[in-house]
Amino acid sequence: MSQPKVGLITFGDHRTHEWKHVFQAMTEPRHLEAIAFLEGLSVQLVADKAVARTKEEIDNQADTLRMAGIEVLVAHTPCWTSPNLVVRGIQRLNLPTVILGNKHPGTHSTVGLLGAGGTLSQIGYYHLRVREDFNQILADRLLPFFRGAAVKSRLRGKIFGLFGGRSLGIDTGTFDSMQWKKMFGVDTEHIDQLEIIRRAELVSKAETEKMMAWLTRSAGSVAYNNEKFTPEKLAYQVRCYLATMEIIREMGLDFVAIKCMPDLTTHFVPQCISAALLPSPYDADGRRDPIMMACEADGDAALTMEILKEISGGLPVLFMDVSYIDDENGIFYFPNCGAFCSWYAARSDDPQENMKHVELRPANRPGGGAITYFTTAPGSMTLARLYREDGQYRLGIIRGETVNISAEEYESFVLARGQHQLPTAFLKLEVNVDRLITNFGSNHVMGVAGDRVEELLQFCELMEIEPQFFD
Repeated sequence: MSQPKVGLITFGDHRTHEWKHVFQAMTEPRHLEAIAFLEGLSVQLVADKAVARTKEEIDNQADTLRMAGIEVLVAHTPCWTSPNLVVRGIQRLNLPTVILGNKHPGTHSTVGLLGAGGTLSQIGYYHLRVREDFNQILADRLLPFFRGAAVKSRLRGKIFGLFGGRSLGIDTGTFDSMQWKKMFGVDTEHIDQLEIIRRAELVSKAETEKMMAWLTRSAGSVAYNNEKFTPEKLAYQVRCYLATMEIIREMGLDFVAIKCMPDLTTHFVPQCISAALLPSPYDADGRRDPIMMACEADGDAALTMEILKEISGGLPVLFMDVSYIDDENGIFYFPNCGAFCSWYAARSDDPQENMKHVELRPANRPGGGAITYFTTAPGSMTLARLYREDGQYRLGIIRGETVNISAEEYESFVLARGQHQLPTAFLKLEVNVDRLITNFGSNHVMGVAGDRVEELLQFCELMEIEPQFFD
């Protein structure tokens, strides 16, 4: 999984007499301790072995860190050091920054920390101040900030591929590409979704047969019905997936959204195989990085998925509908229109373990083809969603857990739902239902495995986005 790239500069007193007679003996050992501590975390560390004391040394170290492509800076002030020199290094890099001090009574570290931090506050430079020794508490403070900062850095320069336009009148799926470019540094390529159909006809027989063989062998069941879900229809969906992958590679797209309904689902085939496999870390060709895909041309959903992928170190992400709430039992039923990221069938590093729980069932759409049916494996999850209120972005954040419901509850759900069964996540959420219904800004929500709330909060601070909770 991708780790944040962290740069370290330890600042020392520039006065020769005080450095030699007071602070050198305390600063240099703490600098080496900082290097050892950060190297023990889940980060890529870049650091000079020497303490930076003069303007020239600070500039040289900052320039080296920039060339190394760091995403976040630790400005380490283990002893007193002139605040303006610390700020010089921070401004030269202009990256998300932690000012790190310690609790030792003889170092005067807090003086330097507050001097530099106060300056940054006066000039409106957001930063994190941490006064802590090298221990687990420090790690718990630093890692969420590192991950949030890395996401901010990594979004810049990404390219979003939007296939088609607004789907089914879902206004919350639309977005302002110039607002994205300004806020997140993300560029948008608009692509007609018929380009998928055109290229699907050009996919080779050998490629199609390879993916078909892997898919039908790996899936738990394939329920052909000799009507609208036939081997030919599934092969068509596979060719659409391979064509989409080809477009992504050719255009250098980082994440995508596809309109799909109603055009493709009515006149061609639904893109459910793509929605199941693109966000998963594997296919017939083996392991690869997940590629986030949102259904129904939902741009803000796709961007949220990309944020969740990066903030979790590269994990797959679920795209779901906020569909039904069992108020009596406190269970939320979140399906999707025909596909879920297959990794969540078992949350396993073994693709076969996930795929054996995936059933290919007939799609309830005029174009036929398959949906990918399963219920998600239990485990902790963080839900999130970018949406706008009067043009300003908010990030809805919810802690939750996917659970298994009883056989009786499931049968009742199936009877109530009818023939059109969809992949579904059953979730216990830490929310006030009335507050969620009143304030949540979309019918779609995204989810990633694990508790990522602190990381998302740091990301919101860095991006000046208001986080919204519903507990």
